[in-house]
Amino acid sequence: MNVLLVTSYWPNLHYFFYVLNASIINIEQFDNYSKQSYRNRTQILSANGVLNLSIPIKKNKSEKVVNAIEISYKEDWQKNHWRAITSAYKNSPYFDFFEEDLKVFYSNKYNLLIDYNLDQLKFIIKVLKQKENIQLTKQYESNPESVIDLRTIIHPKQSYLSDKLVANKLDQSYYQTFENKISFTPNLSILDLLFNKGLHTIDYLKSIDL
Repeated sequence: MNVLLVTSYWPNLHYFFYVLNASIINIEQFDNYSKQSYRNRTQILSANGVLNLSIPIKKNKSEKVVNAIEISYKEDWQKNHWRAITSAYKNSPYFDFFEEDLKVFYSNKYNLLIDYNLDQLKFIIKVLKQKENIQLTKQYESNPESVIDLRTIIHPKQSYLSDKLVANKLDQSYYQTFENKISFTPNLSILDLLFNKGLHTIDYLKSIDL
């Protein structure tokens, strides 16, 4: 399975289902940047429910192509995001196991959003001991051939339930840190599954039917 995805900040489980089941992962780098997407936003589960974490972007009207989008550090969002992640998952089964490696993403500064997101994607693939099969697009194609185009499918305004390939799988509950307080919440950031299931993340997302 050859898939085409947009870049994403700690992608959700819908996204990672395709990452872990694809033979080739194509990341679009020539699409126009959109605020209404997961490119700079992820969702974690806090004690008060779903929490959106967004990376601020430098405002530059002349640059709209994703591979030119720069991260803004006018506010200390790295500190705020890491504090939120720690608060949400410090008591999860596998937080201590991944903490030091993940903390690097909140101390090192990246200029380009796509580089930041790509390093996160590669990190998760490496942690899960999977073969890295990522390539960047060489040009923008509105109707690419020989690839499953997911660029508009995995989107905040689109429910994963409309994707029949993943709907039943992502509805399967797993232990979440606040399950005694909050009912099971599906399709969060890959961090939620990783902190709660560790390397068993593979078992949850891998499909034997593909």
